[in-house]
Amino acid sequence: MKKRSHTVDEEESGRKDASEESGGPVMQKTPIILAKPPAERPKTAPTSAPAAVPIEKPIVLMKSREEGKGAPAVEGTTQAPAAAKAEKEGQRPTQPVYQIQNRGMASAAPSSGNMDPVVGQAKLVPPEKMKHSIKLVDDQMNWCDSAIEYLLDQTDVLVVGILGLQGTGKSTVMSLLSANTPEEDQRGYVFRAQSQEMKERGGNQTTGIDFFITQERIIFLDTQPVLSPSILDHLINNDRKLPPEYTLPHTYVEMQSLQIAAFLFTVCHVVIVVQDWFTDLSLYRFLQTAEMLKPSTPSPSHDSGGASGANEGAEYYPHVVFLQNKARREDFCPRNLKQMHMVISKLMLHSHLQVKGTLSMLDCNIFPGLSSDYLESEVNLFLVPFMDSESDETVSRAGSGTIPLFSVLPGYKGHPSFQSLIGKLRSQIMSMSRPQLSHTILTEKNWFHYAARIWDAVKKSSALSEYSRLLG
Repeated sequence: MKKRSHTVDEEESGRKDASEESGGPVMQKTPIILAKPPAERPKTAPTSAPAAVPIEKPIVLMKSREEGKGAPAVEGTTQAPAAAKAEKEGQRPTQPVYQIQNRGMASAAPSSGNMDPVVGQAKLVPPEKMKHSIKLVDDQMNWCDSAIEYLLDQTDVLVVGILGLQGTGKSTVMSLLSANTPEEDQRGYVFRAQSQEMKERGGNQTTGIDFFITQERIIFLDTQPVLSPSILDHLINNDRKLPPEYTLPHTYVEMQSLQIAAFLFTVCHVVIVVQDWFTDLSLYRFLQTAEMLKPSTPSPSHDSGGASGANEGAEYYPHVVFLQNKARREDFCPRNLKQMHMVISKLMLHSHLQVKGTLSMLDCNIFPGLSSDYLESEVNLFLVPFMDSESDETVSRAGSGTIPLFSVLPGYKGHPSFQSLIGKLRSQIMSMSRPQLSHTILTEKNWFHYAARIWDAVKKSSALSEYSRLLG
């Protein structure tokens, strides 16, 4: 019996020692017998009993798992579930803070507390500035994807295209409207103009469609000349093979021009029609044919059930600006100006293109003596004179010797200077309205993909195919 009671006393003292070492009552553990000398039993039992349950003891359960790894095996096996449970309950409010941070800033935010300027300003860096135009459609009438590198995901964009016969100054006008000034060397223009050698050969400089976007997010599309005799001459003399759907070279040249015009009428907000003399009736016939053959605006989705019957057949038509380039002094006469407006108004009477109400020379203070109602049928017509070097003439006059002051001043030309008129034309075009090109709002990159689909639709258009068949 003495031996049995001695064993029970050792078990009770072992339980007390184990509970004291574990830091308070935690969980019911399996009995463990510890072989301690009898002399130590009365010292620890009575004195440590009151101090075994302090208020700060539950904090021991909040220790992380890393701190508990150095504990003895006996404590680790029994406190692991309780410590994990307490960790889940104690860190729950702060856990999502580390999960919702951005991946690029998650490593920098906890350590420094300040946003990394390189990472934080990545989205504020302006896009790469274009120095020259690139191809949107090459000379083989194939679509090019390089322009998308310069586009952003923002919707405030204006698209300006240009059409005209050969040698009318389309590339020069687009360069002056986009990025260059008349004082600069034309060899550095963003849209390459006709060189002197090309003029002597009677050739065209631009082939296909060239693309350029400014820092103000305005897209300019320069095109090859419509109904170009140089392109026709190149096809005939170089024995260039025609696509199988075309049998005659002149038919292919005309269909190329119609495809480009129909494409611009669908993807541009503003289309500039350039002439260098007034006027070619075949050009207006060409514009109305391209309007007839343009792809239809994509129909609205069936989910927008509130669309009325009147809006279902709505088509998109751009603003058309008639630019009279290389205008003479008598063209700026109010009587001649009025006749030019009347002729264009009658020629485009049945067209759905927006040829009126978006541009006016009377609002630019070019004709200060004329009232706003002087032109009865005002169209979007603008006159630009020859681009000359007025500064060079003034310098040459001033350097010829001692002469009166009035001889140094430029003579009366009957119209404002070329620089002044180009500036007024640029301000009016850039302030034009920007309606939706389709039934959804397009960003710059969306516009690029939309234009690619339209160009593919134009090349595969059944209406254009039937029209080319009728041409023979």
